[in-house]
Amino acid sequence: MSEDLGVSVKREEDFSKWYLDVVRKGNFIDQRSPIKGFDVILPWGYAIWEEIQKRFDTMLKEHDVKNAYFPMFIPEHLIKKEEEHFKGFKAETFVVTEAGGEKLDERLYVRPTSETIMYYMYSLWIRSYKDLPLKINQWNNVIRFDTKVTKPFLRGREFVWSEAHTAHATREDAVEMVNQAVGMYSEIYKMMAIEPLIIVRPQSDTFAGADFSVVFDTLLQDGKVAQGPGTHMLGQHFSKPFNIQYLDKQEKKQYVWQTSWGISTRQLGILIMHHGDDKGAILPPELSPIQVVIVPIMFKGKESVVIEKAKEAEDKIKKLGLRAYLDDRDYTAGFKFNEWELKGVPLRIEIGPRDVEGKEVTVVNRVDNSKTKIKMTDLQEITNLLNEIQGQLLNKSRKFLSENITDAKGLDQLRNLAKKGFWMRANWCGADECEKNIKSECGGAEIRGTLYKKEETPFGKCVYCNKDAKHVVYIAKAY
Repeated sequence: MSEDLGVSVKREEDFSKWYLDVVRKGNFIDQRSPIKGFDVILPWGYAIWEEIQKRFDTMLKEHDVKNAYFPMFIPEHLIKKEEEHFKGFKAETFVVTEAGGEKLDERLYVRPTSETIMYYMYSLWIRSYKDLPLKINQWNNVIRFDTKVTKPFLRGREFVWSEAHTAHATREDAVEMVNQAVGMYSEIYKMMAIEPLIIVRPQSDTFAGADFSVVFDTLLQDGKVAQGPGTHMLGQHFSKPFNIQYLDKQEKKQYVWQTSWGISTRQLGILIMHHGDDKGAILPPELSPIQVVIVPIMFKGKESVVIEKAKEAEDKIKKLGLRAYLDDRDYTAGFKFNEWELKGVPLRIEIGPRDVEGKEVTVVNRVDNSKTKIKMTDLQEITNLLNEIQGQLLNKSRKFLSENITDAKGLDQLRNLAKKGFWMRANWCGADECEKNIKSECGGAEIRGTLYKKEETPFGKCVYCNKDAKHVVYIAKAY
């Protein structure tokens, strides 16, 4: 255990350095692996991912989505079946040309995503309308040669995710699946206590091979946004090249309609960069691997009685169904306070000799550092405090989002707002040229898309060309 705890800079001084300090010193991730961009997710970071995984896997099963596993290598002849889709990943793909010391007859691509290999199998399995819908998810890793390896979790060359792919008899059924996936991700964001913007991406940045893409964009404290889970309506763009057909009730051959959607370990970076403070990460209670950490305050001659009461408190809290941990390691109380604040544990219980005498504990809220005294007989109040913290973080997130969306009614205003960052709301005529020019002239701020399931009427002319606007769009700089 390193004694070098604590964040060396404040967020407003150097947000990137602050973030690196938190994820490294907080033992979320270790970037010292021998291959750049292939990081080690440490147990603390992975335990957060497991909480997301458990909740999401339960929801998948409620929607009759089954888990399976597909090969990570894709033969080149399958890639050629869907060149239009794959060209979006080609520059990021790792290729295997040799195995066992011999050159391979056919090149194998390491999956950047699994459409190609999965849909080959779907073409073997689907024969009749009775085989539909087919809804399969896999928990796996993907490899992409990302050239922007700048932020652990947000930008790496290997990440872990849930990757779901479904096939349906009708377009309507596929669109309904997209809506259900968005609903599931909305529940995960409540768990994360984050209010995102749910965005329909512009056609220029729709997932390769999709009719439309819906993504969750989170505003971070440095004014940039990070894209979280994406849900894609694939239409028949894959079923036709892969010949995924079924016989309908009239015994006519039809191509299936498909969707794909995924959520990844990128969420850990989003979580930290959205909620953290100058002390470190702040984890919502629903996600934190440890919801309550108990720190005994030792005084000479009082050690045994304090530890006894601390163990009693731990047992009672665990019986409430909460994730509690008694930190009785041989470190100072101050060191432990700093470490658990850095890691983001939402509640800390302090028990010292005076607490033992008073038959109570001192409870510290990680979000606002407020302290509460609770009697040992009333430890069930811990559940209410955790619920309050969950709500406190979500309300704070909603306020942060609503206060940082600014309407831009002209190009000069948009340029000035883009220097500050955060969300900009503007009118757009829909022309590709205007979209490209906005990004090039506004320091990289880009049209992220329109609101999902919320039609907004333009409140003026196109922010770039001043022609009639068709869409109200949201613009931001993104990781």
